[in-house]
Order: sequence, then C-alpha cells, then structure tokens
Amino acid sequence: MARIIYAEDDELVGEVVRDTLMDAGHAVGVIGDGVTALQVAKIKNPDLIILDCSMPRMGGVEVLRRIRNHQELFSTPVLMLTGRSSAADEQIAFDAGATEYLKKPFDRDELVFIIENMLDDAERRRGTKKLPMRYV
Repeated sequence: MARIIYAEDDELVGEVVRDTLMDAGHAVGVIGDGVTALQVAKIKNPDLIILDCSMPRMGGVEVLRRIRNHQELFSTPVLMLTGRSSAADEQIAFDAGATEYLKKPFDRDELVFIIENMLDDAERRRGTKKLPMRYV
C-alpha cells in the first residue's frame, strides 16, 4: 500500500482517481489546490504525488518544480495527470521533473498500471526491494 497525494481541483475527477487507486490498495488524499498540496506533501512525505497542471493558487508544474527543490521530496515520483495534451505541455512537465505524464481522459487500468510501475521503480532505486531467497 502506497501513500499518495493527488492535487486536483475537479472534484469528480478526484473521486474517480481516488476510488480507482484505493481499489488497487493504496491510500489516497485528494487536495484541491497546488499550495495546499505542496504544504501537505512536505508534512506527509508521500510515496507518490499526482498533479494536475491547472489548479488554483499554484499550477502543477510550479508545484513540481518546488518538489524537485525540496530535500525530502526531490526523489518522490510525480505523475502529471492533466487535460493538457500538447507535446509542448508534456515537455514542460518532463523538464520540470515529472516522472510520468498521463492525459485526461484516461483509462483506469492504465492509471493503475502506471502508478504501480512508478512505485516499483522508486522502490528499486531506494534499494529496499528484497529479492526472493534462493536455496542452493
């Protein structure tokens, strides 16, 4: 079970993502603006963060830039889940430090697949994943 923060100002989309990821076994908190999302992330130090690009008070790309400049959060995987679909928007997100980018509307199974891969990759990078024991 991963602890996930999702910054999204559209309540319906927030509920869909929260319910989808909770059904997959994760704990998800949905926050409606970028400033609060950054504050909560600094306090909670989640396993993964999902950001929408367009949010009140601070957009997702700016939140991402600040996450990447924060000592405890800089290696936290971040998925940009957004309605912005241009190649330029995607490149901006990756340049700011996004781990993955998914466009709305999205497939729920694809969302879970991406999240699981991001979490697995982060665990491997931390070196905490235990290899199965082999008996010779």
